[in-house]
Amino acid sequence: MFDYVIVGGGSAGCVLAARLSEDPSVTVCLLESGPADTSPLIHTPVGALALVPRKHLNWAYETVPQPALNGRRGYQPRGKVLGGSSSINAMIYLRGHRWDYDHWAALGNSGWSYDEVLPYFRRAENNERGADLYHGSGGPLNVADLRSPSPVGEMFIDAARECGIPYNPDFNGAEQEGAGPYQVTQKNGERCSAARAFLKPALARPNLRVLTEAHTIRVVFDGVCACGVEYLHAGRRQTVHARREVILSAGAFGSPQLLMLSGIGPAEHLRELGIPVLHHLPGVGRNLQDHPDFIFINRSSSLDTFGISPRFTARLWREWRKYQTQRRGMLTSNFAEAGAFIKSGPHQPIPDLQIHFVVGMVEDHARKLLLGHGYSGHVCLLRPKSRGQVRLVSTNSLDAPLIDLNLLGDNDDLQAMVRAFRITREIMRAPALAAVRGKELHSAGVESDDEIRALLRQRVDCIYHPVGTCRMGSDADAVVDDQLRVHGVSGLRVVDASIMPTLIGGNTNAPTIMIGEKAADMIRAACNLPHTQDFADAAIREPYAARPSPVAAAG
Repeated sequence: MFDYVIVGGGSAGCVLAARLSEDPSVTVCLLESGPADTSPLIHTPVGALALVPRKHLNWAYETVPQPALNGRRGYQPRGKVLGGSSSINAMIYLRGHRWDYDHWAALGNSGWSYDEVLPYFRRAENNERGADLYHGSGGPLNVADLRSPSPVGEMFIDAARECGIPYNPDFNGAEQEGAGPYQVTQKNGERCSAARAFLKPALARPNLRVLTEAHTIRVVFDGVCACGVEYLHAGRRQTVHARREVILSAGAFGSPQLLMLSGIGPAEHLRELGIPVLHHLPGVGRNLQDHPDFIFINRSSSLDTFGISPRFTARLWREWRKYQTQRRGMLTSNFAEAGAFIKSGPHQPIPDLQIHFVVGMVEDHARKLLLGHGYSGHVCLLRPKSRGQVRLVSTNSLDAPLIDLNLLGDNDDLQAMVRAFRITREIMRAPALAAVRGKELHSAGVESDDEIRALLRQRVDCIYHPVGTCRMGSDADAVVDDQLRVHGVSGLRVVDASIMPTLIGGNTNAPTIMIGEKAADMIRAACNLPHTQDFADAAIREPYAARPSPVAAAG
């Protein structure tokens, strides 16, 4: 038996396990469905190219057919490994806009305004540029500039400036609008995932047990109080009990799936599958959001872009040797090296579009390889109106849930993407990229709004930022309160991106880590335990190993 049982070793789960186990008086068990993060593909940044399109260390979900996308199925890679999606993503460190968090607070979620969450972003961060009002130093998560950025990424930034978009060296600072380089979660040229940043330094603690390849089946209840979880490990069903709380950190798909499998969710849907209803909570699985994304692809002769060619094979060997000896060169690239936050029109008070500029040709989520070289411009709509849902396909927790993103389901999203298309293509055709620009694939010759809409329906997909399916709030459709406690039961919280009421304006990994940091303090406060800063201060006075701690085994 443990004090806390955490389900999911992704970004939020790793933060929680590390922070809660700082207190030697409590015991923590972390269950992760995937294996340990030992693959070199994880730690070498360009390894993401092999991880995102395949099922290795990846749930590799697909959506149901999307009506607004001509019946195509969307793709949703999710990390199935310690570190979760932070172990397979493009490592971009972004927080979103101040407005996003102030909006959460305005919806009735006390404590979630920008000024209230900023300290948690700063606490988690070790920014190599140094600390300031917006950034932290000394935190577990290393944030760095790319060590060997491609000059083609710089050309994109210059192209954006030629189109009237200001240069912005820090999207997480005072202003988000503009074009510039992305900072990344890397350290010394290697990926700095949540597992590496938070969990690895905590693994030696005797009060923390991490169990990999342990697939959670359901939450166990005593009445309406969560008291443990049932899981599969080495082919056997086992149960681990929690004295204080069970915490679901299984992500925007896994957390609502587990709630429903445990009898918490829309009663009619649960009864259809023969699941006894513990608590009717209609919002479980609803409110699914992701950023719809369109990709411009240009061929190029530049070997400063990734590609498949005899000349690049020779260069890649040299780059491999450079990486082995210096941890520099092209193998430190996150591919999406530069980007921009743009207002689609003067009526927009804050940026509503984001561009990821990729120094390679990306086709079908890298599941289809193109010969030669090129670069890509992803443009996504930051705050779409469309809402989807997650539902169970069966009572078997090993079956992937039914995922309906409803991408472009709201016509306003389609019209916004038409504006996004035109703005991004202007940048992609600007003079600064002329020296490396080759043939424009797929979008060449597409000019009228009707042609653009048709192409968007043919090629738009998501950009892997699913949120919202266990929405935070106090209304009838909310799943958790502003302390992340599940409505209608006790001893159960959800701590991951699923609690976001609305999408933030940017990539979602850093906000998910922030949620884990903030939740750790909430959980401590509920039990009148010291906060993280108190443990940081105590560690200066007394090393962890010198403090006695109970050891607990699973059971």
